[in-house]
Amino acid sequence: MKLSVVILSLASLVFAASLRTFEQQPLPAAQSGFDLDLNALRLIQLEGRAPEWVTEGRKIELKALGFKFFDITENQDLGNGIQSPTRVKSSFPSPNATEKVTPILKTLSTQGPKENLEKFTSFRTRYYRSDTGRASQKWLLSKISEITNGTASASLQKLITFREFRHSWGQNSIIVRIQGSSTSDDAVVIIGAHQDSTNLWPFLPAPGADDDGSGSVTILEAYRALLAADYRPVRTLEFHWYSAEGGLLGSQAVAQDYAANSVNVIAMSQFDMTAWVKRGTREEAGIIIDYVDPDLTKFNMELVDLYMDIPFVQTQCGYACSDHASWRKAGYPSTFTIESSFENSNKNIHSANDRIDISDEFSFEHMLEFSKLAVAFAVELGGYTD
Repeated sequence: MKLSVVILSLASLVFAASLRTFEQQPLPAAQSGFDLDLNALRLIQLEGRAPEWVTEGRKIELKALGFKFFDITENQDLGNGIQSPTRVKSSFPSPNATEKVTPILKTLSTQGPKENLEKFTSFRTRYYRSDTGRASQKWLLSKISEITNGTASASLQKLITFREFRHSWGQNSIIVRIQGSSTSDDAVVIIGAHQDSTNLWPFLPAPGADDDGSGSVTILEAYRALLAADYRPVRTLEFHWYSAEGGLLGSQAVAQDYAANSVNVIAMSQFDMTAWVKRGTREEAGIIIDYVDPDLTKFNMELVDLYMDIPFVQTQCGYACSDHASWRKAGYPSTFTIESSFENSNKNIHSANDRIDISDEFSFEHMLEFSKLAVAFAVELGGYTD
Protein backbone atom coordinates (compact mmCIF):
# COMPACT_ATOMS: atom_id res chain seq x y z
CA MET A 1 0.00 0.00 0.00
CA LYS A 2 1.34 3.44 -0.91
CA LEU A 3 2.35 5.73 1.96
CA SER A 4 -0.17 8.40 0.89
CA VAL A 5 -2.99 5.85 1.12
CA VAL A 6 -1.82 4.76 4.58
CA ILE A 7 -1.72 8.37 5.79
CA LEU A 8 -5.18 9.06 4.38
CA SER A 9 -6.56 5.93 6.05
CA LEU A 10 -5.08 6.94 9.40
CA ALA A 11 -6.48 10.45 9.03
CA SER A 12 -9.91 9.00 8.30
CA LEU A 13 -9.74 6.86 11.45
CA VAL A 14 -8.69 9.87 13.56
CA PHE A 15 -11.50 11.95 12.06
CA ALA A 16 -14.09 9.29 12.78
CA ALA A 17 -12.80 8.83 16.34
CA SER A 18 -12.86 12.58 16.88
CA LEU A 19 -16.47 12.79 15.77
CA ARG A 20 -17.47 9.99 18.16
CA THR A 21 -15.66 11.71 21.04
CA PHE A 22 -17.21 15.10 20.34
CA GLU A 23 -20.70 13.67 20.01
CA GLN A 24 -20.47 12.62 23.67
CA GLN A 25 -19.56 16.13 24.87
CA PRO A 26 -22.06 18.95 25.53
CA LEU A 27 -21.41 22.24 23.77
CA PRO A 28 -21.29 25.55 25.64
CA ALA A 29 -24.09 27.97 24.87
CA ALA A 30 -23.63 30.70 22.27
CA GLN A 31 -23.01 34.25 23.45
CA SER A 32 -24.59 37.61 22.67
CA GLY A 33 -23.07 39.49 19.78
CA PHE A 34 -22.78 36.31 17.73
CA ASP A 35 -25.25 35.01 15.17
CA LEU A 36 -24.14 31.41 15.56
CA ASP A 37 -26.28 28.29 15.93
CA LEU A 38 -23.94 25.60 17.25
CA ASN A 39 -26.49 22.89 16.38
CA ALA A 40 -26.94 23.92 12.74
CA LEU A 41 -25.91 21.20 10.32
CA ARG A 42 -22.96 21.87 8.01
CA LEU A 43 -21.66 19.76 5.14
CA ILE A 44 -17.88 19.47 5.24
CA GLN A 45 -15.41 17.83 2.89
CA LEU A 46 -11.99 16.57 3.92
CA GLU A 47 -9.43 15.39 1.43
CA GLY A 48 -10.22 11.98 0.00
CA ARG A 49 -13.49 11.59 1.92
CA ALA A 50 -17.10 11.85 0.95
CA PRO A 51 -18.81 14.96 2.33
CA GLU A 52 -20.18 14.51 5.85
CA TRP A 53 -22.82 16.39 7.84
CA VAL A 54 -21.71 17.71 11.24
CA THR A 55 -23.04 20.39 13.53
CA GLU A 56 -21.54 23.88 13.53
CA GLY A 57 -20.17 23.19 16.99
CA ARG A 58 -18.46 19.98 15.88
CA LYS A 59 -17.06 21.77 12.86
CA ILE A 60 -15.46 24.37 15.12
CA GLU A 61 -13.95 21.68 17.31
CA LEU A 62 -12.55 19.77 14.34
CA LYS A 63 -10.96 22.99 13.08
CA ALA A 64 -9.40 23.47 16.51
CA LEU A 65 -7.91 19.99 16.28
CA GLY A 66 -6.16 20.96 13.05
CA PHE A 67 -8.43 19.32 10.49
CA LYS A 68 -8.55 21.25 7.20
CA PHE A 69 -11.67 21.07 5.09
CA PHE A 70 -14.10 22.86 2.84
CA ASP A 71 -17.48 23.75 4.31
CA ILE A 72 -19.48 23.11 1.14
CA THR A 73 -22.97 23.62 2.59
CA GLU A 74 -23.74 26.56 0.29
CA ASN A 75 -21.26 25.66 -2.47
CA GLN A 76 -21.77 22.01 -3.26
CA ASP A 77 -21.35 22.56 -7.00
CA LEU A 78 -17.95 24.27 -6.79
CA GLY A 79 -15.52 22.49 -9.04
CA ASN A 80 -18.08 20.80 -11.25
CA GLY A 81 -17.33 21.22 -14.94
CA ILE A 82 -13.79 22.53 -14.49
CA GLN A 83 -12.78 20.81 -17.72
CA SER A 84 -14.89 23.27 -19.69
CA PRO A 85 -13.44 23.65 -23.22
CA THR A 86 -13.86 27.44 -22.97
CA ARG A 87 -11.28 27.64 -20.15
CA VAL A 88 -7.83 27.87 -21.70
CA LYS A 89 -4.76 27.03 -19.62
CA SER A 90 -2.71 30.17 -18.98
CA SER A 91 1.03 30.40 -19.56
CA PHE A 92 3.32 32.53 -17.44
CA PRO A 93 6.46 33.89 -19.09
CA SER A 94 9.40 34.96 -16.95
CA PRO A 95 8.99 38.39 -15.31
CA ASN A 96 10.19 41.22 -17.56
CA ALA A 97 8.62 44.48 -16.30
CA THR A 98 11.30 45.59 -13.84
CA GLU A 99 11.36 49.14 -15.23
CA LYS A 100 7.68 49.47 -14.31
CA VAL A 101 7.71 47.53 -11.04
CA THR A 102 10.85 48.83 -9.33
CA PRO A 103 9.82 52.51 -9.04
CA ILE A 104 6.55 51.47 -7.36
CA LEU A 105 8.37 49.25 -4.86
CA LYS A 106 10.37 52.25 -3.66
CA THR A 107 7.15 53.97 -2.56
CA LEU A 108 6.00 51.16 -0.27
CA SER A 109 6.03 51.94 3.44
CA THR A 110 5.43 50.29 6.81
CA GLN A 111 3.57 53.35 8.12
CA GLY A 112 0.18 52.58 6.57
CA PRO A 113 0.25 48.88 7.47
CA LYS A 114 1.15 49.72 11.09
CA GLU A 115 -1.68 52.22 11.47
CA ASN A 116 -4.20 50.02 9.67
CA LEU A 117 -3.29 46.88 11.59
CA GLU A 118 -3.47 48.67 14.92
CA LYS A 119 -7.06 49.59 14.08
CA PHE A 120 -7.91 46.21 12.56
CA THR A 121 -6.73 44.36 15.67
CA SER A 122 -8.64 46.66 18.00
CA PHE A 123 -11.86 44.77 17.24
CA ARG A 124 -12.35 42.10 19.90
CA THR A 125 -12.73 39.51 17.18
CA ARG A 126 -13.29 39.64 13.44
CA TYR A 127 -15.14 36.32 13.52
CA TYR A 128 -17.47 36.26 10.55
CA ARG A 129 -20.64 35.62 12.56
CA SER A 130 -19.98 38.29 15.18
CA ASP A 131 -21.11 41.90 15.46
CA THR A 132 -17.49 43.04 15.68
CA GLY A 133 -16.65 40.93 12.62
CA ARG A 134 -19.25 42.83 10.65
CA ALA A 135 -18.03 46.13 12.08
CA SER A 136 -14.43 45.35 11.13
CA GLN A 137 -15.49 44.61 7.56
CA LYS A 138 -17.31 47.93 7.34
CA TRP A 139 -14.22 49.70 8.65
CA LEU A 140 -12.02 47.95 6.08
CA LEU A 141 -14.36 48.96 3.27
CA SER A 142 -14.29 52.57 4.48
CA LYS A 143 -10.48 52.51 4.63
CA ILE A 144 -10.30 51.19 1.05
CA SER A 145 -12.63 53.97 -0.04
CA GLU A 146 -10.54 56.55 1.82
CA ILE A 147 -7.32 55.35 0.20
CA THR A 148 -8.94 55.27 -3.22
CA ASN A 149 -10.39 58.77 -2.98
CA GLY A 150 -7.29 60.24 -1.40
CA THR A 151 -4.64 58.58 -3.56
CA ALA A 152 -5.99 57.80 -7.04
CA SER A 153 -6.19 60.53 -9.64
CA ALA A 154 -9.65 61.56 -10.82
CA SER A 155 -9.19 59.74 -14.12
CA LEU A 156 -7.94 56.57 -12.40
CA GLN A 157 -10.88 56.61 -10.00
CA LYS A 158 -13.19 56.24 -12.99
CA LEU A 159 -11.62 52.81 -13.61
CA ILE A 160 -12.07 51.62 -10.01
CA THR A 161 -15.10 50.00 -8.45
CA PHE A 162 -15.34 48.44 -5.01
CA ARG A 163 -18.22 46.43 -3.67
CA GLU A 164 -19.35 44.10 -0.97
CA PHE A 165 -19.89 40.52 -2.10
CA ARG A 166 -22.81 39.74 0.16
CA HIS A 167 -23.02 36.65 2.32
CA SER A 168 -25.91 35.38 4.44
CA TRP A 169 -23.87 35.62 7.65
CA GLY A 170 -23.46 39.41 7.39
CA GLN A 171 -19.71 39.91 7.17
CA ASN A 172 -19.27 40.40 3.44
CA SER A 173 -16.25 39.83 1.25
CA ILE A 174 -14.81 42.94 -0.41
CA ILE A 175 -13.87 43.16 -4.08
CA VAL A 176 -11.94 46.09 -5.56
CA ARG A 177 -11.62 46.18 -9.33
CA ILE A 178 -9.30 48.26 -11.52
CA GLN A 179 -10.66 47.92 -15.03
CA GLY A 180 -8.10 46.91 -17.64
CA SER A 181 -7.57 48.95 -20.79
CA SER A 182 -7.64 46.03 -23.22
CA THR A 183 -10.69 45.61 -25.44
CA SER A 184 -9.63 42.14 -26.58
CA ASP A 185 -8.21 40.49 -23.44
CA ASP A 186 -10.87 39.71 -20.82
CA ALA A 187 -8.41 38.14 -18.37
CA VAL A 188 -8.63 38.97 -14.65
CA VAL A 189 -5.77 38.89 -12.15
CA ILE A 190 -6.67 38.51 -8.46
CA ILE A 191 -4.71 39.27 -5.29
CA GLY A 192 -6.42 38.08 -2.12
CA ALA A 193 -6.35 37.79 1.67
CA HIS A 194 -8.94 36.88 4.29
CA GLN A 195 -10.16 39.66 6.54
CA ASP A 196 -11.72 37.65 9.37
CA SER A 197 -10.09 36.25 12.50
CA THR A 198 -11.07 33.60 15.00
CA ASN A 199 -10.02 32.05 18.26
CA LEU A 200 -10.08 28.25 18.51
CA TRP A 201 -13.36 28.83 20.38
CA PRO A 202 -14.89 31.70 18.36
CA PHE A 203 -16.53 33.50 21.30
CA LEU A 204 -13.09 34.33 22.74
CA PRO A 205 -10.97 37.36 21.71
CA ALA A 206 -9.17 37.04 18.39
CA PRO A 207 -7.15 40.14 17.40
CA GLY A 208 -5.85 38.25 14.36
CA ALA A 209 -2.75 40.41 13.87
CA ASP A 210 -0.96 37.83 11.75
CA ASP A 211 -3.87 35.61 10.71
CA ASP A 212 -4.78 37.35 8.56
CA GLY A 213 -4.57 40.97 9.54
CA SER A 214 -1.03 40.96 8.19
CA GLY A 215 -2.04 39.70 4.76
CA SER A 216 -5.01 42.08 4.64
CA VAL A 217 -2.92 45.20 5.23
CA THR A 218 -0.05 43.84 3.11
CA ILE A 219 -2.19 43.80 -0.02
CA LEU A 220 -3.86 47.06 1.00
CA GLU A 221 -0.43 48.74 1.00
CA ALA A 222 0.28 47.27 -2.45
CA TYR A 223 -3.05 48.66 -3.65
CA ARG A 224 -2.20 52.11 -2.26
CA ALA A 225 1.21 52.12 -3.95
CA LEU A 226 -0.29 51.15 -7.31
CA LEU A 227 -2.81 53.98 -7.09
CA ALA A 228 -0.09 56.47 -6.10
CA ALA A 229 1.82 55.41 -9.22
CA ASP A 230 -1.31 56.03 -11.33
CA TYR A 231 -1.15 52.38 -12.36
CA ARG A 232 -3.52 51.42 -15.18
CA PRO A 233 -3.49 47.72 -16.02
CA VAL A 234 -4.01 46.23 -19.44
CA ARG A 235 -5.78 43.26 -17.89
CA THR A 236 -8.34 43.83 -15.17
CA LEU A 237 -6.85 43.64 -11.68
CA GLU A 238 -8.85 42.80 -8.55
CA PHE A 239 -8.06 42.89 -4.85
CA HIS A 240 -10.16 40.59 -2.66
CA TRP A 241 -10.63 40.52 1.11
CA TYR A 242 -12.57 37.33 1.94
CA SER A 243 -14.95 36.70 4.79
CA ALA A 244 -15.22 33.41 6.68
CA GLU A 245 -11.93 31.65 6.04
CA GLY A 246 -12.90 28.82 8.38
CA GLY A 247 -14.20 26.26 5.88
CA LEU A 248 -13.28 28.74 3.12
CA LEU A 249 -16.88 29.91 2.90
CA GLY A 250 -16.29 33.42 1.56
CA SER A 251 -13.75 32.58 -1.12
CA GLN A 252 -15.78 29.55 -2.22
CA ALA A 253 -18.82 31.74 -2.77
CA VAL A 254 -16.84 34.26 -4.79
CA ALA A 255 -15.04 31.60 -6.84
CA GLN A 256 -18.31 29.77 -7.56
CA ASP A 257 -19.91 33.03 -8.70
CA TYR A 258 -16.98 33.77 -11.02
CA ALA A 259 -17.01 30.26 -12.45
CA ALA A 260 -20.77 30.36 -13.00
CA ASN A 261 -20.36 33.64 -14.89
CA SER A 262 -17.36 32.37 -16.89
CA VAL A 263 -15.03 35.07 -15.56
CA ASN A 264 -11.61 34.50 -17.11
CA VAL A 265 -9.41 34.49 -14.03
CA ILE A 266 -5.89 33.70 -15.24
CA ALA A 267 -4.11 33.96 -11.89
CA MET A 268 -4.97 34.26 -8.19
CA SER A 269 -2.37 34.95 -5.48
CA GLN A 270 -3.22 34.46 -1.78
CA PHE A 271 -1.49 36.32 1.08
CA ASP A 272 -2.26 34.67 4.42
CA MET A 273 0.13 35.51 7.30
CA THR A 274 3.06 37.69 6.23
CA ALA A 275 4.54 39.07 9.47
CA TRP A 276 6.35 36.39 11.46
CA VAL A 277 10.10 35.68 11.46
CA LYS A 278 10.78 32.94 13.99
CA ARG A 279 13.71 33.76 16.24
CA GLY A 280 16.88 31.99 15.18
CA THR A 281 15.69 31.25 11.64
CA ARG A 282 16.55 32.77 8.29
CA GLU A 283 14.14 35.44 7.07
CA GLU A 284 12.41 33.97 4.02
CA ALA A 285 9.15 33.73 2.11
CA GLY A 286 7.34 30.42 2.17
CA ILE A 287 5.94 29.36 -1.20
CA ILE A 288 3.31 26.66 -0.88
CA ILE A 289 3.82 23.85 -3.39
CA ASP A 290 0.90 21.52 -2.59
CA TYR A 291 -2.63 22.10 -3.92
CA VAL A 292 -1.54 25.01 -6.13
CA ASP A 293 -1.03 25.59 -9.83
CA PRO A 294 2.58 24.49 -10.55
CA ASP A 295 3.17 26.90 -13.45
CA LEU A 296 1.85 29.93 -11.58
CA THR A 297 3.82 28.86 -8.51
CA LYS A 298 7.03 28.68 -10.56
CA PHE A 299 6.28 32.20 -11.81
CA ASN A 300 5.71 33.29 -8.20
CA MET A 301 9.15 31.95 -7.26
CA GLU A 302 10.69 33.99 -10.06
CA LEU A 303 8.95 37.10 -8.72
CA VAL A 304 10.43 36.49 -5.26
CA ASP A 305 13.91 36.06 -6.73
CA LEU A 306 13.62 39.23 -8.78
CA TYR A 307 11.78 41.66 -6.52
CA MET A 308 12.04 40.59 -2.87
CA ASP A 309 15.16 41.07 -0.75
CA ILE A 310 14.72 37.71 0.96
CA PRO A 311 14.88 34.18 -0.49
CA PHE A 312 12.01 31.74 -0.75
CA VAL A 313 11.63 28.29 0.69
CA GLN A 314 9.27 25.66 -0.68
CA THR A 315 6.79 24.42 1.90
CA GLN A 316 3.42 22.70 2.25
CA CYS A 317 0.29 23.51 4.22
CA GLY A 318 -2.14 20.71 3.31
CA TYR A 319 -5.64 20.46 1.89
CA ALA A 320 -7.97 23.49 2.00
CA CYS A 321 -5.51 25.49 4.13
CA SER A 322 -6.31 28.95 2.73
CA ASP A 323 -8.46 30.74 0.18
CA HIS A 324 -6.33 29.92 -2.86
CA ALA A 325 -7.80 26.41 -2.50
CA SER A 326 -11.28 27.66 -3.46
CA TRP A 327 -9.95 29.02 -6.75
CA ARG A 328 -8.01 25.87 -7.46
CA LYS A 329 -11.15 23.81 -6.80
CA ALA A 330 -13.03 26.02 -9.27
CA GLY A 331 -10.39 25.23 -11.90
CA TYR A 332 -8.50 28.53 -11.79
CA PRO A 333 -4.69 28.86 -11.41
CA SER A 334 -3.81 29.90 -7.87
CA THR A 335 -0.71 30.28 -5.74
CA PHE A 336 -0.08 30.96 -2.05
CA THR A 337 2.81 32.72 -0.30
CA ILE A 338 3.20 32.66 3.49
CA GLU A 339 5.58 34.29 5.97
CA SER A 340 8.02 31.35 6.26
CA SER A 341 8.20 27.61 5.98
CA PHE A 342 4.97 26.27 7.44
CA GLU A 343 6.70 24.73 10.45
CA ASN A 344 8.30 28.09 11.35
CA SER A 345 5.09 30.13 11.05
CA ASN A 346 3.40 31.95 13.92
CA LYS A 347 2.06 29.54 16.58
CA ASN A 348 0.01 32.27 18.30
CA ILE A 349 -2.69 32.30 15.64
CA HIS A 350 -6.29 31.46 16.60
CA SER A 351 -5.68 32.83 20.09
CA ALA A 352 -5.82 36.06 22.06
CA ASN A 353 -2.02 36.22 21.65
CA ASP A 354 -2.12 36.83 17.89
CA ARG A 355 -1.08 40.43 18.53
CA ILE A 356 1.32 42.97 17.06
CA ASP A 357 3.14 43.39 20.38
CA ILE A 358 3.46 39.74 21.40
CA SER A 359 7.07 39.40 20.19
CA ASP A 360 9.77 41.12 18.17
CA GLU A 361 9.30 38.19 15.80
CA PHE A 362 6.31 40.12 14.45
CA SER A 363 7.91 42.32 11.79
CA PHE A 364 6.42 45.06 9.65
CA GLU A 365 9.63 45.12 7.62
CA HIS A 366 9.01 41.47 6.80
CA MET A 367 5.45 42.32 5.76
CA LEU A 368 6.83 44.98 3.43
CA GLU A 369 8.59 42.29 1.41
CA PHE A 370 5.21 40.72 0.68
CA SER A 371 3.75 44.05 -0.42
CA LYS A 372 6.57 44.07 -2.98
CA LEU A 373 5.48 40.66 -4.17
CA ALA A 374 1.85 41.77 -4.52
CA VAL A 375 2.86 44.83 -6.58
CA ALA A 376 5.09 42.70 -8.81
CA PHE A 377 2.34 40.10 -9.30
CA ALA A 378 -0.11 42.82 -10.30
CA VAL A 379 2.12 44.62 -12.79
CA GLU A 380 3.82 41.60 -14.32
CA LEU A 381 0.52 39.81 -15.01
CA GLY A 382 -1.77 42.81 -15.36
CA GLY A 383 0.45 44.70 -17.76
CA TYR A 384 0.95 48.44 -17.74
CA THR A 385 -0.88 51.05 -19.80
CA ASP A 386 1.25 54.16 -20.40
